[in-house]
Amino acid sequence: MSENCIFCKIAAGDIPAKKVYEDADFLAFHDINPAAPIHLLVIPKKHVASLAHVKDEDGPWLGRMMVLMQKLASDNGCTPGHEGGFRVVANTGREGGQEVDHLHFHILGGPRPWNKRAAPAA
Repeated sequence: MSENCIFCKIAAGDIPAKKVYEDADFLAFHDINPAAPIHLLVIPKKHVASLAHVKDEDGPWLGRMMVLMQKLASDNGCTPGHEGGFRVVANTGREGGQEVDHLHFHILGGPRPWNKRAAPAA
């Protein structure tokens, strides 16, 4: 745990969050500023600053985290199949848009109001 990390504080229960999943290794909760109808954050409870800090030995838990995200997307309302789906994003570093220095994945799903493409002709 990093004493100045907001996500470490959330994982420790020191800061409240609208949790959707928790086990010994991971925590998932709703983003406080959602960018999509479904917007979850998934974090490891172990403090890792970003994907740039992942090491070879982190592969097993990171793989479990990836599998968990599929289940979380489904359990929290993302439509399955080709017509549905979800997006997983991990911003890494300042230039990559990372705002909190704790590895986290965004799960984004639900209807895409920003999709302006016309429906295909019948």
